[in-house]
Amino acid sequence: MNILIVDDIHEILLEKLSKAGVKFNYQPEIDKIGAEKLIPEYDGLIIRSKFQVDKEFIDLNPSLKMIGRAGAGMDNIDESYAESKGIKLIPANEGNRDAVGEHMIGMLLSLMNNLNRGDKEVRTGLWKREENRGYELKGRTVALIGYGHNGKAMAKKLSGFDVNVIAYDKYKTGFSDQYATEVSMEEVVKRADVLSFHIPLTRETKGMVDDEYLYHFRKPIFFLMGARGGIVNIPAVLKKLDEGKIIGAAFDVLPIEKFPSLADQDWYQDLIDRENVLLSPHVAGWTFESYYKLSDVLADKIISQLNK
Repeated sequence: MNILIVDDIHEILLEKLSKAGVKFNYQPEIDKIGAEKLIPEYDGLIIRSKFQVDKEFIDLNPSLKMIGRAGAGMDNIDESYAESKGIKLIPANEGNRDAVGEHMIGMLLSLMNNLNRGDKEVRTGLWKREENRGYELKGRTVALIGYGHNGKAMAKKLSGFDVNVIAYDKYKTGFSDQYATEVSMEEVVKRADVLSFHIPLTRETKGMVDDEYLYHFRKPIFFLMGARGGIVNIPAVLKKLDEGKIIGAAFDVLPIEKFPSLADQDWYQDLIDRENVLLSPHVAGWTFESYYKLSDVLADKIISQLNK
């Protein structure tokens, strides 16, 4: 196996591949055009999120055997086409699950206690106690949509908050454990006080969270989106915020990311003007620790696959 690495990777991956006798070419500064020129010479590819590995890119090398991603999911790769070509896809979902869980709980606590607003007000000479009265998490029901690596990590981290954690996963059954109880979607919309998403972006989930989806929730909810931005229709969330059906919303991911394109969206100004909306720039899974763990996990998976 000879692997082309086209993204910035922690050196632990390079060390482990070298020790296992795997050849590689580490090109963290390369762009897609440069990668297109080199990929025909390699059996494998390692990438994070630098560019889309689409059908055209895959077709440049009919002998490509493996694509590894130092991240959760394979959504910047044409997964179905790659699999149709017999290419082994290796994500590193385990590497940033703790980071995502901690980040989303942090966003939730900040929303529930008006921490961002309170901080801004004190810095400008305002001391508003009653207006910043918060909510307690204890006793509430947190509903997780998706119970894979990230969903499980979130549930485990919530276990010390004395909350009821329920989870719905369309593609799994019998997954109840000490941290979460498997329920139907009907139970989610009936019981949820907090709604948090832990699913990949697919043809099925793209735009899934729309007016119709949110209409069915019985109680006002706190809304957390730390999965993929394409899952949610932002105007639908804004509408439910106006109606009071969503108390507060936190987004680590958005359907359009990076400027200037983000600022050009017709919903952007409305989103950022709201004090009960919290935003972060797609960093929930990107900590100093996860940078190491993503590469460490991926290296072990690649070596294990090659040893089969």
